Amino acid sequence: MNRALALLVLLCAAALPATPATAAAQTAEFQPEQLRGFARDTLVIQRSNGRDQFSIWLADTPAQQQQGLMWVQQLPPDHGMLFLLPQPRPMSMWMKNTYVPLDMVFFDARGRILRIHEHAVPLSEAIIDSGVEVAGVLEILAGEAKRRGFEVGDRLLHPRLGR
Repeated sequence: MNRALALLVLLCAAALPATPATAAAQTAEFQPEQLRGFARDTLVIQRSNGRDQFSIWLADTPAQQQQGLMWVQQLPPDHGMLFLLPQPRPMSMWMKNTYVPLDMVFFDARGRILRIHEHAVPLSEAIIDSGVEVAGVLEILAGEAKRRGFEVGDRLLHPRLGR
């Protein structure tokens, strides 16, 4: 293959839209500067009719839990942040300095979904309460809980949650 043809092939390949595999690799590598110090992991939600996998950041420290997804400008639909409490208790969240609309999935110590708060409003200081004692919350892009069919009683599967 001559140089001109090789260059043409490279230029055409670069102009093609990303394939699903390429798009998945790009979202798996998604790393906003604000979350560089957060541990990464994966989490599965077991629904009655299937499973969904998320790439997550773990809000492990009190400072990370206070920051959460603040200042993040975008969030892929298969990403989220997991907040785990040391002991189950009622939990309150807000969206101050959070630019991305979120669904908040509250769960118990076994990972069972107890409540889903859909479409938390960006930048709002309104309190979003779990309503019951929970072991934590998973924050995901607004609309994903409904689009994927999450329901109360579905399970989050992660090594830090009891079986």
